[in-house]
Amino acid sequence: MMSTDQIKLVEPTLREISDVAMCLIDEQGMVVGWTHTAQRLVGYSAGEVVGRSAALVLPSSREALRVSALAAQCRAHGEWSGTVAVRHHDGRTINMSLRISRLWGQDATVRWLVSVIDIGTLCSGMMNATMRESLRSRAPIGVVVHDPQLRATWVNDDMERHDGIFRDRRFGRRPTVSMSGSEAEALEAVLREVLASGTTTVHEYRARPAGDPCQEHAFSASLSCLQDAEGRALGVCSMTVDVTSGHRTRERRAILSEVSTRIGNTLDVLQTGQQLADVAVPLLADYAVVDLPESVPFGEEPTARIDTMSGRPPVFRRAGLASIHPGIPESPWACGEPVLVSPNSPFASALRTGRSHLESELDTSPGTWIDHDPMRAQKIRENGVHSLMVVPIRTQHSVLGMAMFARTEKPEPFQEEDLLLAEELVDRAALSLDNARRYARERNAALALQRNLLPRQLMGGVAVEAASRYLPADIDAGVGGDWFDVIPLSGARVALVVGDVVGHGIDAAATMGRLRTAVRTLADLDLPPDELLSRLDDTVQRMAEENPDTLDEVSAVVGATCLYAIYDPVTRRCTMARAGHVPPAIIDPLGQVTFPDLPTGAPLGLGLGLVPFDAVELELPEGSLLAFYTDGLVESRDADIDVGIHRLAAALAQPGCSLEDLCSSAIEALPPQDPCDDATLLLVRTRSLNEAQVAFWDLPTEPSVVRAARHLVARRLIEWGLEQLVFTTELVISELVTNAIRYGTGPIRLRLIHHQSLTCEVFDTGNCYPRMRHARSVDENGRGLFLVARLSHRWGFRTAAGGKLVWVEQDLPSAPLYPND
Repeated sequence: MMSTDQIKLVEPTLREISDVAMCLIDEQGMVVGWTHTAQRLVGYSAGEVVGRSAALVLPSSREALRVSALAAQCRAHGEWSGTVAVRHHDGRTINMSLRISRLWGQDATVRWLVSVIDIGTLCSGMMNATMRESLRSRAPIGVVVHDPQLRATWVNDDMERHDGIFRDRRFGRRPTVSMSGSEAEALEAVLREVLASGTTTVHEYRARPAGDPCQEHAFSASLSCLQDAEGRALGVCSMTVDVTSGHRTRERRAILSEVSTRIGNTLDVLQTGQQLADVAVPLLADYAVVDLPESVPFGEEPTARIDTMSGRPPVFRRAGLASIHPGIPESPWACGEPVLVSPNSPFASALRTGRSHLESELDTSPGTWIDHDPMRAQKIRENGVHSLMVVPIRTQHSVLGMAMFARTEKPEPFQEEDLLLAEELVDRAALSLDNARRYARERNAALALQRNLLPRQLMGGVAVEAASRYLPADIDAGVGGDWFDVIPLSGARVALVVGDVVGHGIDAAATMGRLRTAVRTLADLDLPPDELLSRLDDTVQRMAEENPDTLDEVSAVVGATCLYAIYDPVTRRCTMARAGHVPPAIIDPLGQVTFPDLPTGAPLGLGLGLVPFDAVELELPEGSLLAFYTDGLVESRDADIDVGIHRLAAALAQPGCSLEDLCSSAIEALPPQDPCDDATLLLVRTRSLNEAQVAFWDLPTEPSVVRAARHLVARRLIEWGLEQLVFTTELVISELVTNAIRYGTGPIRLRLIHHQSLTCEVFDTGNCYPRMRHARSVDENGRGLFLVARLSHRWGFRTAAGGKLVWVEQDLPSAPLYPND
């Protein structure tokens, strides 16, 4: 690769060749041809110079003697270059960089082309020793003089070395006869234009030099019109230089510029691999592939070297594939398919050593490595792959995979400079691939954490039927902190919750897990929705205080929204409260959608305990549908949230559809672009218990009522077919009613609920809450609640309007009423 300074030298040289003044002189030193550029440079017109000695423009006899000596040297060596002082028409002296080239004619006659550049016109950046030496050096410059019919009449030796056309083949012929292809037609068109206008122009074209017939070179020709003494066009003089090095440098810069704009704009490993292949074709190769170990797209850490010689070679996946041919016939494997790597192939060698492999001329004869790789060998022969490069995709300490570049149609084989370009191309892509791999690892970890923290199964019991969907954010935003839950409560009730933690990534998922655990813990206390959110807000504040660095900023820990609801299938009443969350949707059995007017509340952690949470209680018809969701389901980049809410309502207003179908409809209704946030949906369809499943009695606060309560409960259990639970339930009822009489005030209400379990509830108006004690052997009291806990599945208490309620659940001896729950 060229350095920056070298690139700067190439570009001005190409510009200034169009400012070269030319004149054609014969063997006696007489001027026979003059150009407009020469007139502009020294002030003499063609009529003043043509037919006279070139010494006319020399300032002194000393310079004339020097030029005479140089003329003798030119005759001996064929050319000369250096600096001379030239006299301008106005009398001043100009320092010139001069070059004299010998031209051969068809009849072996000789002419001399003199080309000069005014050193004083060069920019200051060019006026250094390196540039002066380049102007004076004997760098090959090909010269051809064409007559007005565009036939070649004079040519120097360097021109033959440039394009490989012998003098005898060139003389008397136009470019379209001596050359072939569209390049010759384009050159003739420019020659005609120069003849017609009399000006100088620069034309670039490609050809294969005699010394390098396999590699196409780039040439830049300065074309000037030669004039006689009357100013008529004698022909066109073409001075040609090989600019392949600068041209290739510009091509490399263009390719690397393409890399910076087309690779690395995604954090998907497979998309980045495909971008690398797409950039390489056709700028560098006719066919390119990118293969990665199977574990890399999932974010796993690559190894320093990949062992391809063991009994179990590593599994690769084709991550990128591009070709100039439709259908990519060169590849035995499609993108995403497993790729076999033969241990004896250059692919395996590059993976083991971490070094690139170049086969300028691919040898497909028997006995080479392709004999051990039959699938690739067949494609190589069928598609004419003749040159190959294999470049390992490396990071600082590991190998991520490999990239292969091949040529099929382009005849030039890959050279060392092509390999350098391919390595720089792959190195730049490797950074993007490694970033994508690291992101995939973190995202997969966050997804795994989040999915493990979300409920695996929604247990709605006899209260609700539930279904859910969770759609992670797009690859740029990553996983977020959305969560949902269905929590069984006492008395056949169920708690419904959905929440959203601000931010994305592992931190948001971990915070979500902590909040979900906190909600479940608070739900076990049987708190009303508004009180639960108040305590959850305190919890979030304490979580923020655990990290002093986040006290003065809104971080992922202190920003969350939540909606909490409790549904009672006995009364068909639902109590809701929200903390900055979007409102739920309620769809009645006829498909009518409403959004209840719930007080918004402040997001958790942001209200500082100053904004209260208010609950709203609604009575729902049996079979009502409740939709709890996060804002990612209804928000989009280019539409208002109301548009998303109406879109959701339309998707859910389908009476008779299953919950799974409704979830799918709601997700499919999302806009086609990738979501900017996680989208979560929890759907529940309410159920209710019929009157035959519930029994309740109002009891006076008298000691004798304990025996009556036992008889009432036993009779109802026999009616329900639960004779096996009569004895234990009588003991439980005796303890609960006795405690209500002893520690409570006012009336007592006893209720039995027959659902998936048997729930016994005793309500009283007292404010003394039960507490289980561990009585000593000498204590006469303190064993009642301990006995209740041993006889039941679980027990507890909760506040109720006007008092408290103590409940006990016992497992049923038979199957539940809803075996699918």
